[in-house]
Amino acid sequence: MKKIGWLSMLALLLLAGSLACAQADILPPHGEGQIGLQAVVPCEELTLRQEPSAASKAVETLRYGDLPIVIRQEDGWAYCALGDSEDAPIGWVNADYIAIDPAWYRTDAKTPVYAWNDTAALKVALLDKDTTLPILREEGNWLIVSLRGATGWIQKSDRD
Repeated sequence: MKKIGWLSMLALLLLAGSLACAQADILPPHGEGQIGLQAVVPCEELTLRQEPSAASKAVETLRYGDLPIVIRQEDGWAYCALGDSEDAPIGWVNADYIAIDPAWYRTDAKTPVYAWNDTAALKVALLDKDTTLPILREEGNWLIVSLRGATGWIQKSDRD
């Protein structure tokens, strides 16, 4: 009788542990739109310039989370529009500082973000439910996401 009690307790603990795992939706890249590919600015600020050069005149400052549309790329620069209207600002940004057509991670529950790919690592953030972040890279059972100019690691759940 004691064996059945312990087995039942173990089964309940395993079930509770699996329910506590963070669940999330992985949203695929948007793909080519009418104008080009959607990008996201993962850094605090980024300058949109008239020409593909760091010395070129600034057109506008982009902020974290802005969604420029990449029309074309050349020599490490991306020619972008800041909207689909005819009068939307257009210009060049250094392509190293945008994530072009990324997949997105959307949490279903509170989700820890780690400093590196280990659950024993320092937690750098705790995401609220329905938080959506761009995925910068996937490595095994881990996702590297953008966190306001920094990066963090999220362990993928069995459902992801």
